Order: sequence, then C-alpha cells, then structure tokens
Amino acid sequence: MRRSSELSAALSAGRSAFIGVAVFTALLNALYLTGSFFMLQIYDRVLPSRSVPTLIALAVLAAALYGFQAVLDVARNRVLTRVAGGFVEQLDRRVYDLIVKLPLRTGVRLSEPARDLEQVRLFMAGGGPAALFDLPWLPFYLGICYLFHPLIGLTATVGALILVGFTALTEFKLRRPTLEASAMAARRSRLVETSHNNAEVLHAMGMVGRFADLWSANTREHVAAQQRAADVTGGMGGLSRAFRMMLQSAVLAVGAWLVIHNQATAGIIIAGSILSSRALAPIEVVISQWRVFVGARQGWRHLAELLARLPADKPAMALPAPRERLAVEGLAVAPPGTRSIVVQQVGFALAAGQALGVIGPSASGKSSLVRAIVGVWPSVQGEVRLDGARLDQWPGESLGAHVGYLPQDMELFAGTVAQNIARLDPAPPADKVLAAARAAGVHEMILGLPKGYETEMGEGGTLLSAGQRQRIGLARALYGDPFLVVLDEPNANLDLQGDEALTGAIRGVRARGGIVIVVAHRPSALAGVDQILVMEGGRQKAFGPKETVFREALKVAPPAAPQPAPSSAPASWPAAVAGRLAGGRPS
Repeated sequence: MRRSSELSAALSAGRSAFIGVAVFTALLNALYLTGSFFMLQIYDRVLPSRSVPTLIALAVLAAALYGFQAVLDVARNRVLTRVAGGFVEQLDRRVYDLIVKLPLRTGVRLSEPARDLEQVRLFMAGGGPAALFDLPWLPFYLGICYLFHPLIGLTATVGALILVGFTALTEFKLRRPTLEASAMAARRSRLVETSHNNAEVLHAMGMVGRFADLWSANTREHVAAQQRAADVTGGMGGLSRAFRMMLQSAVLAVGAWLVIHNQATAGIIIAGSILSSRALAPIEVVISQWRVFVGARQGWRHLAELLARLPADKPAMALPAPRERLAVEGLAVAPPGTRSIVVQQVGFALAAGQALGVIGPSASGKSSLVRAIVGVWPSVQGEVRLDGARLDQWPGESLGAHVGYLPQDMELFAGTVAQNIARLDPAPPADKVLAAARAAGVHEMILGLPKGYETEMGEGGTLLSAGQRQRIGLARALYGDPFLVVLDEPNANLDLQGDEALTGAIRGVRARGGIVIVVAHRPSALAGVDQILVMEGGRQKAFGPKETVFREALKVAPPAAPQPAPSSAPASWPAAVAGRLAGGRPS
C-alpha cells in the first residue's frame, strides 16, 4: 500500500464525495424496492378488493418514488464523474512529470503513465463504481427474499453464488488478453513516435512500406488481443444476463409451487422474482465492466510503481542566483537506464566571465558531459556545483532560470517565435525577448519573417530552416540572461554570419559575468572562448587556457575568429587538430 500512497491520497481527497455517494446508494437501494412492493400490493390488495382508489394512490406513490430514484441516480453518476475528474486533476502534473523525467532516469520514453491515468478515470466515471457501491446491498435483498419464503431466498442465494463464480472465471480468462492488448498499445505508440520523428528518412530511403508492414502486423496483434478480451467480457456478460433471466423464471416457478401448496400469495411470486433479479443486477454489471476494471487495476499498479520510482520533489529553500563559479568535481556519467560509464574523472572550475570550449573526437563523452552539467542526466559519481550548491539542492525548476541550454538535437515548439524564445512564457516581457534575440544576433532575421516575432513556426519549427531554428534556439538559451549557458554543437547549421553572431553571443555572456560552455566540432565556435577542455575516451585529457592547451597539448595554433572562406567549403580544423579530433557527429 505504501507504493500507492500518492494515488491513495488523491483518491482520499474525494472522501466526502464518496460518503455522499454511499448515502445516495442507500436511498437508491431502498427505492429499488418500489417495483417489488408495488406488485405485491397490486396482487395481494388491489386485485382482491377491486379498489380503484387504492390502485390510483399506489400508482401515484410509485411514480413519485420512481422520480426521486431517477434524481438520485443522476446525482450519483454526476458525483462519480466529478470525483474521477478531480482525481485526474490532482495527479495530472505528477503524471506529466513522470513522462518528461523518466527518459532522463531510465533512457526510455514513456507515454503509458497518461494512458494508465486515463484508464483509472474511465473506470471511476463509468458504471463500475456504482455497481461496487450496490454490491454490499446484496445481503439486504436476499434477506427480504428469505422473509418472503426460505425457498425463494435459497434460490436467489444459489443464483448469486453462481454469478460470483462467473465473475471469478471472467477475471481468470481476461487477465492474459488484457495484458497483451496493453503491451500492443504501448508498442503502437512507440511505432507512431518513431515514424513521426523519422518521416523524412522513411520517405527518402524507401522504408515507408516496411514500416507500414510493421504497423499492420502490430495492428493485427493489437486487434486480436482486443477481440480476445472483448470475447471474454461479452461472452461472460451474455451468460450472466441469460442466467439472471433464468433465475428470475426459477423464482417464479418456486413461487408458483409455494402458491399451489398454500405457502405464499400470488403477490409474493411477482415481488420475489423482481427482487431477486434486482439483487443480482450489480453482479451482472460488475461482470460487464470487468474488462474496464482490469485495465484500471493494471493502470493503478503501473502508476504506483512509477510514482514510487520517481518521488515528487521535496520543498527546498530558495537559493540566491549564482553569480561567481561553476565547479565540476570528479564527475562520472552513464546514460540513463544503463551502467556503461561514458564520462569519468572529469574535474574543472570556471569563474564568472569565462568561456570553455569542449573538444574531442566522436564518442569522447562531450555531449554526455554537458548533459550532466545542466542536470538533465544524473551523475554516477562526483558533483556539479554552482556557487558551491549542488544541482540537486536547487528547488523544483528554479535552476532552469539560471541555465541556458542549446542541445545538439535542438527542437522548437509549436507557437510563435516570441513564445519559443521566451521558453513558452504565456505573457513574455517584450524587452526580454528582444534582448535575447539581439544577444543571439537574430533580431534582424526575425524581422524578415512574415509576421516577425508573431510568426507561427508549426510543430517543431518546421516552417524555418535548420540554421534559423538553431539561431532561435540560441536566443532561447540566452533568454533572461542565465548565468550558465551551455551550447552543444551550436554552429552545426550556421553560415558565416551565424558563426559571427555566435561568437558575439558568447562574448556578450562573458561581458555580463556569465559562464559559457561550448561543445565544438568546428573551430569557428571557439573564437569567443578562453578555456579549452579536451576529452578523449570519456576522460579529461587536457584543460586550461586556450592558447596553452593548443600550444602544449595539441601543438597547433588556436582557431581565430570566423573569416570569409575562399571557397564554399565550411571552415574546418587545422590539419593537426583534424588528425586528432576527426570524427562524425560529436558524442
């Protein structure tokens, strides 16, 4: 139970509503007796006396009770629907927290938490909870049946036990196909995401048909699993309905036998039949809802495990904005969800106003290092500190206001240029947006867009070129004048003008007392830095002033500021550096 404490707490928030539902259920179950007792009075009082006034009075009373029953039934369903909505509202942000943080802890992208929460909500808002509230009243109805006559009560009891057996059989037969359907749904979600992220490659390289075959095969398996689950639920539901109707006829037959032997009246025959049918109705509803219940139960367990795996951030005291120093102390890093160390024994310190260039061959750990420095990958060993405080000592998302990050695979969000630069601030201050754009040297480029800063970029910024997206991503990293700015391969898609703007942005951060870390594969990105860190094989090979490292460790002259190239070929490392640091896309 401890694992599901957050779920239980969210459910407990609706305790008063559940008490109200229990009260409604008690009144409803009392009102459900209306039909039975109305028929009892008709057969045992109205027909023998042939009293029309009595018939009218009973009919009016029954109509009023049925009306009150309808009002209570509607109210109960609405309360349960709103309790389900409140449950989702309480957990919605935590579930989103799981979706965005678990990939950074496990290396696996998950959309299941949202689906799990929706499964629980669908059950809570459906007919299942109402039937569960009705189930405890089963002995009450059976007791009344026994009061009519022990044989009627015994017949109804045997029927209830058989329906309980149907429920157990439904649980046994439904468990496996439900698990298979859930696994197939998760696989389909991952396939959709993969196809969306690689649509250009699939079309360009003629792979659409093969992915379509994978999709069709997965669809067939998913539909088959869903059909097996539906067959079980539908089959058992049909059997339970038929059995309940048969039981109702059996009660009529028992009642008739009792009447023949002068042990019951004609009214008891009808009333007992209606009452026994009503007593077993919740079990039938539970069987018909069992598939939804199993899905909700699986979703509950999965959510409980994930919430326990990634506890909510504890409240922490706010720290002053960093202004002086970044220290990396004996850092070791492994990709999320693995034990493979890709960075180890890295340590250095930077003071305000300094800029560090991180260079090295492919798979040397450069990108992994900066992911740990900005806190998106946890460190296996060692620490990263800002003004002496570890990254995990910063409360919630407050650290993000002091960090600017331009990842290697940078994406923008659907929205305007201004909203993207302002990190989706719903009401961004215009002066801050303009300051970030000018710091990134992208203000004039934005003014050249169809609607300037209000230009809609489309999902992922697809309406802009790769270079434009990268420069707007740089402006986003600089928004709000963060103390630490980390740029991973920031000039991969930039032309000469973009390189010059990048160098100006780096120098601008240094001038205002910030710290910049640049992962570079092209030398033009290093024109504005004063420190160099050389990575090789996941280890720190050299660190120090740029001129010293290039002169002593690499035996070459440091790269100068970007200059117009004599040809259309992009600037590249000097030959000696290229020999040491050659490779494809940096790690």
